[in-house]
Amino acid sequence: MALSRKLKNRHVAMICIGGVIGTGLFLGTASSLMNGGPIGLLLGYLFIGTICYTTMLTLGEMTAYLPVPGGFIKLAERFVDPAFAFAMGWNYWYGWTLTLPAELSAAATIINFWDHTTNNAVWITMCLVVVVGINILGVGAYGEAEFWFSSIKVFTITGMILLGIIVDLGGGPNHDRIGFRYWKNPGPFVNYHGFTGAKGHFLGTVSVATQAAFSYVGTEAVAVAAAEARNPRRNIPKAIKRVYIRVLLFYIGGVLVIGLLVPSNNPLLNLNSDNASASPFVIAFNAAGIKVLPSIINAAILTSAWSAGSSDLYLASRSLYGLAVSGSAPKFFALTTASGLPYVSVGFCACFAFLAYMTLGSSSGVVFTLLSNFSATCGLITWFGIGVTYLRFTKGFHAQGYDRRKLPYAPRFQPFAAWWTVCASALVLFFSGWEVFLKGNWNKATFVTTYFPVMFFPTLYVLAKLVTRVSVVKFEEMDFVSGLDEIEALTYDDPPPKNWMEAFWVWLVSPSLPHNSESSTHTVCQPLRCSHHAVTRI
Repeated sequence: MALSRKLKNRHVAMICIGGVIGTGLFLGTASSLMNGGPIGLLLGYLFIGTICYTTMLTLGEMTAYLPVPGGFIKLAERFVDPAFAFAMGWNYWYGWTLTLPAELSAAATIINFWDHTTNNAVWITMCLVVVVGINILGVGAYGEAEFWFSSIKVFTITGMILLGIIVDLGGGPNHDRIGFRYWKNPGPFVNYHGFTGAKGHFLGTVSVATQAAFSYVGTEAVAVAAAEARNPRRNIPKAIKRVYIRVLLFYIGGVLVIGLLVPSNNPLLNLNSDNASASPFVIAFNAAGIKVLPSIINAAILTSAWSAGSSDLYLASRSLYGLAVSGSAPKFFALTTASGLPYVSVGFCACFAFLAYMTLGSSSGVVFTLLSNFSATCGLITWFGIGVTYLRFTKGFHAQGYDRRKLPYAPRFQPFAAWWTVCASALVLFFSGWEVFLKGNWNKATFVTTYFPVMFFPTLYVLAKLVTRVSVVKFEEMDFVSGLDEIEALTYDDPPPKNWMEAFWVWLVSPSLPHNSESSTHTVCQPLRCSHHAVTRI
C-alpha cells in the first residue's frame, strides 16, 4: 500500500506556517539574546531567514512539479544520485528522531511551571502518549491536530508581538516607557566570550545563527507532506506562496520585540534554568507587571511542544518510509495499513522518544540546547542538499529541452536563490560550533552535537558510493516523467468556500496573487503527451 492523500489545503498551509513556530522561538531566543544582544539577535535571525526564504523557493519549484513520496529525498535520488539521497535521507531521519525526545523533555519542563512536585517522568509519558496517539490515528488526524496547534501558535505570537509593542510604549500596568533603552544599556551587541569591539560583536551575532536555524528548520516539512496532500499541484504552491513572508514577520517581529523588552544581561535568560521562565516573553511581561500572562504563554508553549513533537515523529517516520521505498532502508519500513499509515516506521521512530527519560537527571535547559544544536545542524545540511538537488534539477530540465517558465510553480531569483541556499548553509555549518576551539572552552558535548552531523554526512555519501558504485545521474538521463500521470489525475480546481469561516481560511492560507504578479496558463510538454498547468510567479 502507498501513503494516503488526506491532507487538505488548510492542513498543508498551517503545517507550512506553524511547523517553524515552536520552542526555538519561545525558549531558544533567550540564549541568543544573552549571547548576541538585541541587534545581534535581530541580524542573526535575518540572515538565517534569507536562507529559509531561498530554500522554500527552491524546494517549492521542485515539489509542486513532483510531489512524490519521499519528498526531496526521492528528488535527490532522481537528480543527483542514489548515494546522495541515501546520505540526505538518513541525515534527515536522525535529525528529527533525536529532536523528538528534546521536545518531550521541554514539554515536561514547561508543566513544571505549574507543578514542581510530580516526577517529570509522568509528564514525559503523558506527552509521549499524545504525540504517538496523534500519529497512530493517521495523517488526517495529524493534519487536523497540527492545524489547530499551529493556529494557537500563530495567534499567540501575534498577540505577544502586539502586546510587546504596547508594553514597550508604556501601556503596561507599570506605565514604564522602555523604548530603545536596552539598546543603549547594556548595549546593542554583546562582547562574546570576552572579545571586544567589532570582533566580539561579530562573533556574538554568529553564535545566534545556529539557534536561529533550529527555529526555522521544519519549513521543508511541506515537501514531505506533499506525498499525502490532496490536489498537490495546486495546494503546495498555495502553501508556499507568501507563507514565508508571514513566517519571517513572526520571527523578525518576535525577536525585535524581545530585544526591546528584555536586557541582554538579564540572568533569567540562561537556559540552564529548569523552568519556562527562561522564555523572554515571560520575563518581559513579568517585569511589566502583567501577572496573568505567564500561565497563558506557558500553555501556548506547551501546545507548541506537543505540536513540534508530533511533527518530529511525522517527519522522522515519513523520511524512513521514503528511505525504504527508495531501497536505502529495509523494505519492511515501507509497510502501510489499508488506510496508508506507515505503521512500522511510526512505531520504530517512536521508540527513540524514550531517550527523553535520560534527561531526568540533567538540566533540561542544557539537554534542550545540545539537541537543538544537533537538529539545527542536520536541518542546515538538509537545506544544503535541497539547493544542490535543485541546481542539478534545473540543468537537467534545460538539457532535456523543457521550459522552466512552464512549471506549475516558477519563482523568480533562480538559480541565484539556490546558490545562496548552498553557500550560506555551508558557511553557517562551518562556524556552527567555533567557540569550542577557544582556549579553555573545549566542550565535547557541544563539539559532537554541532560537528558530528557535518562530518557524518559526507561519510555516509562516500560509503554509499563505495558500496553501490552508483554514478552521478547524467543530465540527459534524469527522470522528469515518472509519477506525473497520478499527480495530474489528482489535480482539480478547489470548490468555492461554502460559508464565511471557509472564506476566511481561504483568504488566510491561500491568498490570491498580488495585482502586479504574473499568472498565466502554459503547456508543459513531456514525452508522449502535453498537459496544462498554471504558472505561479512571486
